[in-house]
Amino acid sequence: MSRKLFDSHCHIIDHRFPIVANQGFSPAPFPLEAYLAETRPLGVVAGAIVAGSFQAYDQTWLMDALPRLGAGWAGVAQIPNDCPDAEIVRLDGIGVRAVRFNLFRGRLDSVDAIVALATRVHAVAGWHAELYVDAAALAPHVERLSKLPQISIDHLGMTEAGVPILLDLVAAGCKVKATGFGRVKLDVAATLEAIAAKSPDALMFGTDIPSTRAARPFQTTDIDLVEKVLGPELAQKAFWDNPVALYGRRS
Repeated sequence: MSRKLFDSHCHIIDHRFPIVANQGFSPAPFPLEAYLAETRPLGVVAGAIVAGSFQAYDQTWLMDALPRLGAGWAGVAQIPNDCPDAEIVRLDGIGVRAVRFNLFRGRLDSVDAIVALATRVHAVAGWHAELYVDAAALAPHVERLSKLPQISIDHLGMTEAGVPILLDLVAAGCKVKATGFGRVKLDVAATLEAIAAKSPDALMFGTDIPSTRAARPFQTTDIDLVEKVLGPELAQKAFWDNPVALYGRRS
């Protein structure tokens, strides 16, 4: 495999640490060793491990996984709105680089709360904010979200109805994870093309492994699709340059 990939969206499910059932769902174990065995042959050498809804506000799994992964890897944490600045600094010290708002799986934040926490974590530690949400629901809030220091949207914004809103956000600097092709309800190829046309710096590929609750889990052909649709130069940006620029940013 000649590609070098930054996996911008993956999950580690280690039952040595707290797991909280979400909407009646509790995931099967998928420890770090299983993740690496599956992704190293694909060319994954760096990435971002993302807190799932089932990990709630527990950070012990991140504290275990990030040091074992080492340089080039980042964490995306879920934290409560009243998380102390000192805790944000502590998490930054172990490699966390973003806060996640999992609106699709039941975290009911107001836009005011999202803006407040996203603004604070950026001021304290340079983090960006990641939203798992049907982008269509963000239509009334594009202007406010566009003024945040940096946001990214998971899984191509998930639905066809969300694509126009997603493109408005991309025009304002939002990043988009080209992930979870088996869980979206949209034309993946057309959406990739539209995002890349709006901003070549926006797309960030990720495996979404182990694809919990997806209608179809990740397939290696998802990587091929990105390269086929975008062409080698834009695919290189999505596979490596764009996510490295985001997760390595310290401003």
